[in-house]
Amino acid sequence: MNFEGLDPGLAEYAPAMHSALDPVLDAHLNPSLLQNVDLDPEGVALEALPVQESVHIMEGVYSELHSVVAEVGVPVSVSHFDLHEEMLWVGSHGGHATSFFGPALERYSSFQVNGSDDIRQIQSLENGILFLTKNNLKYMARGGLIIFDYLLEESEDMHSLLLTDSSTLLVGGLQNHILEIDLNTVQETQKYAVETPGVTIMRQTNRFFFCGHTSGKVSLRDLRTFKVEHEFDAFSGSLSDFDVHGNLLAACGFSSRLTGLACDRFLKVYDLRMMRAITPLQVHVDPAFLRFIPTYTSRLAIISQSGQCQFCEPTGLANPADIFHVNPVGPLLMTFDVSASKQALAFGDSEGCVHLWTDSPEPSFNPYSRETEFALPCLVDSLPPLDWSQDLLPLSLIPVPLTTDTLLSDWPAANSAPAPRRAPPVDAEILRTMKKVGFIGYAPNPRTRLRNQIPYRLKESDSEFDSFSQVTESPIGREEEPHLHMVSKKYRKVTIKYSKLGLEDFDFKHYNKTLFAGLEPHIPNAYCNCMIQVLYFLEPVRCLIQNHLCQKEFCLACELGFLFHMLDLSRGDPCQGSNFLRAFRTIPEASALGLILADSDEASGKGNLARLIQRWNRFILTQLHQDMQELEAPQAYRGAGGSSFCSSGDSVIGQLFSCEMENCSLCRCGSETVRASSTLLFTLSYPEDKTGKSCDFAQVLKRSICLEQNTQAWCDNCEKYQPTIQTRNIRHLPDILVINCEVNSLKEADFWRMQAEVAFKMAIKKHGGEISKNKEFALADWKELGSPEGMLMCSSIEELKNVWLPFSIRMKITKNKGLDVCNWTDGDEIQWGPARAEEEHGVYVYDLMATVVHILDSRTGGSLVAHIKVGETYHQRKEGVTHQQWYLFNDFLIEPIDKHEAVQFDMNWKVPAILYYVKRNLNSKYNLNIKNPIEASVLLAEASLARKQRKTHTTFIPLMLNEMPQVGDLVGLDAEFVTLNEEEAELRSDGTKSTIKPSQMSVARITCVRGQGPNEGIPFIDDYISTQEQVVDYLTQYSGIKPGDLDAKISSKHLTTLKSTYLKLRFLIDIGVKFVGHGLQKDFRVINLMVPKDQVLDTVYLFHMPRKRMISLRFLAWYFLDLKIQGETHDSIEDARTALQLYRKYLELSKNGTEPESFHKVLKGLYEKGRKMDWKVPEPEGQTSPKNAAVFSSVLAL
Repeated sequence: MNFEGLDPGLAEYAPAMHSALDPVLDAHLNPSLLQNVDLDPEGVALEALPVQESVHIMEGVYSELHSVVAEVGVPVSVSHFDLHEEMLWVGSHGGHATSFFGPALERYSSFQVNGSDDIRQIQSLENGILFLTKNNLKYMARGGLIIFDYLLEESEDMHSLLLTDSSTLLVGGLQNHILEIDLNTVQETQKYAVETPGVTIMRQTNRFFFCGHTSGKVSLRDLRTFKVEHEFDAFSGSLSDFDVHGNLLAACGFSSRLTGLACDRFLKVYDLRMMRAITPLQVHVDPAFLRFIPTYTSRLAIISQSGQCQFCEPTGLANPADIFHVNPVGPLLMTFDVSASKQALAFGDSEGCVHLWTDSPEPSFNPYSRETEFALPCLVDSLPPLDWSQDLLPLSLIPVPLTTDTLLSDWPAANSAPAPRRAPPVDAEILRTMKKVGFIGYAPNPRTRLRNQIPYRLKESDSEFDSFSQVTESPIGREEEPHLHMVSKKYRKVTIKYSKLGLEDFDFKHYNKTLFAGLEPHIPNAYCNCMIQVLYFLEPVRCLIQNHLCQKEFCLACELGFLFHMLDLSRGDPCQGSNFLRAFRTIPEASALGLILADSDEASGKGNLARLIQRWNRFILTQLHQDMQELEAPQAYRGAGGSSFCSSGDSVIGQLFSCEMENCSLCRCGSETVRASSTLLFTLSYPEDKTGKSCDFAQVLKRSICLEQNTQAWCDNCEKYQPTIQTRNIRHLPDILVINCEVNSLKEADFWRMQAEVAFKMAIKKHGGEISKNKEFALADWKELGSPEGMLMCSSIEELKNVWLPFSIRMKITKNKGLDVCNWTDGDEIQWGPARAEEEHGVYVYDLMATVVHILDSRTGGSLVAHIKVGETYHQRKEGVTHQQWYLFNDFLIEPIDKHEAVQFDMNWKVPAILYYVKRNLNSKYNLNIKNPIEASVLLAEASLARKQRKTHTTFIPLMLNEMPQVGDLVGLDAEFVTLNEEEAELRSDGTKSTIKPSQMSVARITCVRGQGPNEGIPFIDDYISTQEQVVDYLTQYSGIKPGDLDAKISSKHLTTLKSTYLKLRFLIDIGVKFVGHGLQKDFRVINLMVPKDQVLDTVYLFHMPRKRMISLRFLAWYFLDLKIQGETHDSIEDARTALQLYRKYLELSKNGTEPESFHKVLKGLYEKGRKMDWKVPEPEGQTSPKNAAVFSSVLAL
C-alpha cells in the first residue's frame, strides 16, 4: 500500500513511543481491550484478549470475532494471513513482528525484526516468513530464528515484494528499478528498469505482472521479459491500493486538487480482455484498501481509514446498506488483509490493535493448513521474577529466612529521622492553560505524568523539582510564560483570540498604537506578511505597484497593488492579504519551489521559515519583474494608462533591483569564456576560516558578490568537462541591494556570533574600556565607561552587543572593473564629504532599510518579523510629521524600536534572514506620483464566463454613460459567500468554546443596486464569482448559491472573475459613493476591501442600541416595511434593495438625523417587540416581497 496519501503524522513516528517502565495508554484506548492482559517491561501484551461468550456470528455475514493488542500504542504497519498454517502475522512501525494462532488469536511468537525501520510487507513461505523493511530483506523461522538477512543498498527505499515462484522474489520501491532475488542462493539475479519510479504494490496473474506506482498509474508487464505491455493512468494524484481477479482490475487512490491530494470516491475498474476502463464504481466511503473476495460472486471489499467497510459488485451499483463499521481503537486503520479461505478479514489500527472479522463462528484461515508446532512448557519450579526498576514493587515478595535477630535495615530511632515526601509543584503547562470559574481552576491534562501516580524520589534527586520554582503557583502573573523567557514579548508569535462575535471585540489597538496597518496572520501562507510590509515601505515599489493594472486574472503585481492601496487607506486597522495569497497559491512556480505550505505544516512550524522566506523573496522579485515586462508590451486593462516610471524596455523592478554581472570561466588549458547576466539579489557566502579572525560585513559582502569558485564545466577548446575557475564581477550597482543571509546551520550562526563578539570587544576598546578575561565587566570598568572620560554611556553598552551589521555601506566600481566595499558611518561622511558629491565619482552609499529575522521558539514553531526604517513620506501621509523611525512589524503588532535593535541578532533566538540596503537619495530619481489606473469603463457591460448564460437570465442592467455615479451617490450592496474551510474550535474543560481558526470564506455573489434616479432599486452589478478552489459548503440556505452556479461549464448565471468585480467596487470607492447595506463590515472583509467609514451606511448599526443585540435584516424589513423576505433562501438583490428602503425609512423616522430622541423611542419599541416575538418573523400566509414584485420589467425587456 502507498502510505504517501495517508495521515502525515504517522511518518514522524519514533520507535520509542512506549516507556521502559509502565506503558502509558492513550486516552482513547478502550479499557475493555486490556482486561486480564499482562504487559511486559517493554509495553507488549503477553496474552491474547479473551472473547466474550455472548459474541454471536451470523453465518455468511462478516462480523467482529476478536480484537487483540499487538503492541500498545505502536501503529500496525502490515498484516498477513499465513498461507501454510492457521496463523495471522502482524508487523509494526517499530519493526516488531507478532504472530497469533487460530481464530482465538492466541499469541504464538513475538520478536524484533528491525531496530529502526517499519515492516512494510510480510510473505509466508513453507519454512519461514519473509519480512521487508526499507532496505533490508529478512527470512526468519516462525519462532523467531534468523535464516538469512539480506541487506540492500542504503539508498534503496523498498515498499513491496512479490513471490513469483517458490524460490524467486521480486522487490520494488521508490527507485527506478525492481530487483529479482533467488531465495536459494540469496543473491540478486536480475535488475529490471522501471520507466515510472515508485512501485509500491505488485500483483500477479497467469498473464501479467501488475505494478502500482505512486504517480497513480498501473502498469501491466510481461511474465518473462518484464516489459510493459499496457499502462492504465488510474488517478491524477497517487495510488492507494488495487487488486486483480479474473478479467477485472479495480483500483482506488487520490486525485489532485488545488489544496493537495483528495481521496477519490470513484473506484477505477478496467476490463483486462479489452484493455480499457469500464464505468467507474462510486462508493459511499473514502477508499484506502480494497480486495476481491470471490466467494459466491466477484464482490469487492472497500475499506476506509476511518473504519468503514463496504461490499459491492465491481460492475454494479454500491448500496449504502452494505456498509459495516470496524471500531478501531486508534483513529485510523493502517492495514487490511483477507485470508486464503476468504472466511476471515484482518484489520490493524494506529494504536497497535488487530481486529479479526469472520463470516462463521469457527473459521479457518486456509483450505488445508498443516499443524503448528508449539514449544514445550517449562516444568522447572522457579521463583517469580522481580523487576527492581519498578518503584511500586512490594519488597515482601522477596523470600527471607525466619530469624529472631535484629535485621540490618532495622535502624534505631536515634540514627534515623522521618523524611516526608515533598509534593511536587503543579505543572507549568497546567498553570498556563488554567481557567478559573469562581475559586475552582480547570485545565486540560498535559499527559506528562501517569494518572494518579507520583514516582518516589530520594532527597538528593529532589533538586529536579527546584527548576519549577520560577513558575508562579497563582494564576496571577502568568502572562509571562517561563518557557518564553528568552524571547522578548513583542517578538513572540501573535495570535487572534476569537470570541462569539468573531473579531469585533478583539483589541488590535493594544498591539498597534501607530497609524500604520498590520497584517492578519490566520490566512494560509501568511508567513510572508513581513516581506509584504518591506516591499510596501519601499516608496518607489509602492508607487510602481499601485500604477500597475493588467488583464491577467491572477497577477501578483495587481493583487499586491490592491493590498498596498488598503494599507494606504488604513488608519491603524489591520488588513489581510487574502486575495493576494489566493493568487499566490495559483502560481505553478510557487508550488514547484515549495512555497505553498499546508495548514498543518504552517500551524506546527514544520517548515524552515528562514529558508522559506528567502526563497519567497527571490520568487516575488522575479515574478514582479516578469509581470512588469508583460504589462509594458500589449498593455493595460480596458485602456488604463501605463506606468509613468520608465519607457519600454526593462521593467522598473529591474531598474530598482537588477545588478548586471560578468561571469568569467577560465579553463586550465587557458581558454576563457565571458558571459553577461543579471541578478535581483545576492546570497551571502561565508569564509571557511575558523580561527576567530575579525571580518567586516563589507568583506563578506564583497566576497559574496565577486564570487570565485572552482568547479567542473564544459570547455569548448578541450571539448570535455574540465576543472575551471568561475569568477563573477559586477558591471552596474543596483538601486536597492537585496541580500539573503543563508544562516541555515550552526556553522553560519556561529560565524555571526563570533564576529559580533569580536566587534563588541573592538568597540569597547575603541572607547577606552577593557574587558576582563571572563567576559564580565568589573564595577570599576562600568564606572569608567559611564564617565565622560570613557566617552561611552552605560545605556549604550547594551546597544553594542550582538551587533555585526553596519547601518550603511559604501560601494564603488573601480576602473579595472573591481569592486570596493567598506562599512560607512556618520563620521566617515565628515571625513569624505556628503554622499551626493561622491555619486559623481561612481561612489554610492547604501543605508540599511529593513531586516527580516527568524524568531526561534520551540513552543510555537517560530515566526518571522521585520525591522523597517519607515521614511518621511509615510509619516507625512499618516501623522502629518516629517521624520524617520525604525519599527518592528510582527503581523498585526507594530511597535517603534531603537535603531540598534534592528541590527542586534542574538543567535539563540533571533536569526537574520533578509537584508535590504537602499541607495541614499533613491526617491529623488523616480517619479513617485500614483495615477489611479482604474477607469469608469470597468462598469460597462462585459461578457460572462458561463457558457450557458442567456440574455433572458439577465438579472441586472449595466450602467449607461449618463448614469455614472458621482461623489455621495447611494449604492445598495449585498454579497453572498461560500465556505472553503470549516471552522476549527475546541471545547475547554469548563464548557466554553474556543475558536482556534475561523472558517475561511470566499465571496460567491456581489450585487449593487442603484440608490437614486428613475431606475432606483434596479441592479447594475449582479456578478457570480468563479472560483478554482474547492468549496466545502455552499451555504445554500443563507446564500442562495447552489452547486454548479460557480462552474463556468454548467452555470447559467453571469459569471465573472473576482478581479473583474473587485475593480468595479474599487472604482465606486475611489469615486466617493456611499454604500448602503446590512452587515457590510463582514462583506468588505471577505471581499478584501478597505472602505472609508464615511462611505459606509450600515443598517445593522443605524437600527441598533448600545449594549443590545444586533437585529437581522429580515426582522427590520417586517417591522418597518411590512415586507417578508428571505423565505427559503437569501437573495442578494432582494437584500440590497431592502437595505436601501430601510435607510430611507431611517431618514424619515429621524428627520434626517435631526431628532435623535424621537428615533430613540422608535428603537425602544423595536426592541420591545423583538423580545416579545423572540425576534422571529411570523410565518407568511401569502408571502410577498420585493423579489416577487414587478420590478424586473426593465430587466426582462433587456
